[in-house]
Amino acid sequence: MDNKKPELLAPAGDMERLTMALHYGADAVYLAGSEFGMRASAGNFDDEGLRQAISLCHEKGVLVYITCNTLPREDEMKRLPAYLETLNDAGADAIIASDLGVISLAKKYAPSAALHISTQMGVVNSETCKMLYDMGASRAVLARELSLAEIQNIRKNCPPELELEVFIHGAMCVSFSGRCLLSNYLTGRDANRGECAQPCRWRYYLVEEKRSGEYHEITEDGGTYIMNSRDMCMIEHLPEIIDAGVASLKIEGRMKSAYYAAAVTNAYRHALDAAIEKRPLSPVWVDEMEKISHRSYCTGFFFGDPSQHYSRSDSIYFASADVCAIVESCDEMGNAILSQRNKFSVGDRLELLTKDKEPFSFVLDEMKNAEGESITSAPHPMMKLSIKLPLPCSPLSLLRKPR
Repeated sequence: MDNKKPELLAPAGDMERLTMALHYGADAVYLAGSEFGMRASAGNFDDEGLRQAISLCHEKGVLVYITCNTLPREDEMKRLPAYLETLNDAGADAIIASDLGVISLAKKYAPSAALHISTQMGVVNSETCKMLYDMGASRAVLARELSLAEIQNIRKNCPPELELEVFIHGAMCVSFSGRCLLSNYLTGRDANRGECAQPCRWRYYLVEEKRSGEYHEITEDGGTYIMNSRDMCMIEHLPEIIDAGVASLKIEGRMKSAYYAAAVTNAYRHALDAAIEKRPLSPVWVDEMEKISHRSYCTGFFFGDPSQHYSRSDSIYFASADVCAIVESCDEMGNAILSQRNKFSVGDRLELLTKDKEPFSFVLDEMKNAEGESITSAPHPMMKLSIKLPLPCSPLSLLRKPR
């Protein structure tokens, strides 16, 4: 791949989120089957769903990477060869793996798929990259704990044929590249097998051994999210990442909403295109990051210590806008049929999010129900509506209402 034109890699937790990632400009997507992926509670895809997803992506010229990055136990490994053969037959473009046994089996049972090394392996130096390349890897997903300078040095010192991938947006882990036993210890849910309960996001108090039930404040306003890491947001720094020679820019979020998949992919698509073409980044796309649910943003370890996020009384900043409808069809005059998602009314100020233009704000002055009758609000989930949009747009465009 041309390092000057890196791919935008988006998450696809289920078919709805996959559809949004495709529509809003992903060059590649990563997703999981029913097991062996690090997000067991995402919707994921059964075997037939995987075939449909891969076929849909390939029709649009989009690559599909399948996560097999858990650390399977002995009984689970027995099921892996048949699963890998299924992925190979379905046309998966790459297998993402971190366990050496999985890597070995992937080469044997999915020979048509490229081998990508997961961030779970914690790759932080060029010697590891060289070893992985000799083992047949075509890409290494670098540990999130690396600085930009370290990434640049790894690129200079590892085989030029080995692609490097980095995370550019989304949740970060308080442990090292996801290597955590906290969930397993506290809940019995193994984070290294896709079942993390995220106890790092919990609020903690101090309890003295002989005073059971007495919760002592750690901070002035009560408990603290002492292990709660910030979210990464690198949308303003894509030129530096491109210059470092990175081949793939990865968005975290297979468990996030379809709106997240749409809005984040869309913003980074525009930002990446601007960076490649050496155009200035419009502040509109930076502002888009505030319109999705997120924790306090940082630039990860790219430019130094990201610090922790324990100062707030809650763990997340909620989206500043709610999706109220999805466009099902729209003609050249802007006459659109919508499917409702959240209540909205005549007189509301709305925003139209499309894949090819900046978000457009307007006041809704009229809408009709499926029978063509004028109505003043749309209170029923999934109800069909017709309105006149201020400009024509494609299906899967979104209407949202600022909070």
